[in-house]
Amino acid sequence: MKDDKKNNFFSWLSSVIKKKKIKNTLQEDKKKELKNNSIFKNKIIDTDNINIEINQNLSNINDSLIEQDIIKNNKIETFNNKNENLKNIKNIKINFFTRLKQSLNKTKKILGDGISNIFLSKTVDKNLFTELEEKMLLADIGYNTTNQIISNLIKEINKKDLHVPEKVYFLLKKNMYTILKNVEKPLKISSHIPFIILVVGVNGTGKTTTVVKLAQKYKLEGKSVILAAADTFRAAAIEQLQTLGKVNKIPVIAQSFHSDPAAVVFDAIQSAKAKKIDVLIIDTAGRLHNKLHLIEELKKIVRVIKKIDSSGPHETMLIVDSCNGQNIIQQTEIFHKALNLTGIVITKLDGTAKGGVVFSLANQFNIPIRYIGIGEKIQDLGIFNSKEFINAIFSQK
Repeated sequence: MKDDKKNNFFSWLSSVIKKKKIKNTLQEDKKKELKNNSIFKNKIIDTDNINIEINQNLSNINDSLIEQDIIKNNKIETFNNKNENLKNIKNIKINFFTRLKQSLNKTKKILGDGISNIFLSKTVDKNLFTELEEKMLLADIGYNTTNQIISNLIKEINKKDLHVPEKVYFLLKKNMYTILKNVEKPLKISSHIPFIILVVGVNGTGKTTTVVKLAQKYKLEGKSVILAAADTFRAAAIEQLQTLGKVNKIPVIAQSFHSDPAAVVFDAIQSAKAKKIDVLIIDTAGRLHNKLHLIEELKKIVRVIKKIDSSGPHETMLIVDSCNGQNIIQQTEIFHKALNLTGIVITKLDGTAKGGVVFSLANQFNIPIRYIGIGEKIQDLGIFNSKEFINAIFSQK
């Protein structure tokens, strides 16, 4: 009987969530962004290909800027004093989480503060859930995950809770926390010698800089590390990794421009085995997820790895740029289908209001989120912690 009453009370929910209207609104917003962006002013806008066109242009620009900026200025900090390693590790962890709230400020304003204001100003009724849905979609949580969160919330509350907005607000945060907790699985470097990490992703996600940050972290932990420059499509990419490797005293295995990436990987594994290196990190070429022939090349790299070490790669890590919002979902789907991803790193959370995509990513794929990035320095790449992430978004001013 109670379930019947609850269902009757919330029968309006089906009319609240109008997928078609939301989709049209989001498409219009993207078209306006394109028209206002000088890069696209002279282009004809094709609604079906908006996302792909944005990715192609922005990723190329990002790649160029990253290469020029990092190679020139060496913005990744170095830590080569062994006596300071333990202290640095502790400081990095502390500094990361104390700065997380500030770094997620844009997402906090849209999502955390927006939701908090709804519960402060409204009673728990149809209008509240309508506004809640809008706020979650604006933060790029995505339609499916938003719908699931709200549906689960409605199942948990009863009529008494309707008079206590604070209780409903608490249940909402609990549901969102549960989604993230399921993917909070830090990467553990096992006893494989070497432990092979294959890093993949589309152009402009900060892949190469993330590779070096990871190498620095493992080096600080006392592990030996080698990098493989398997992005042979761009001469600048090889130079970038070699420069950063030299600065940080991390060996880089590389071949000439346009050489076979799989051959580079073969040499790197043989070298790492001979030297008994703890961790080998393979930096691959950035590629659009819709270029299937490039995805096939990644499969070839995996086959080469398995010929030498049948258990490898021990981690297949996708780097995604949070600024791309829901485009990340399509990227992840294709890479996961091709390579069976075992981990994800989410970068550039400090520069976007679309941090809500983390919930969508976690909910749809359940792939462990290993690290999140909130800046350019080594201490800006931290192990993902669901509790800290939720607290940073929903903390009080």
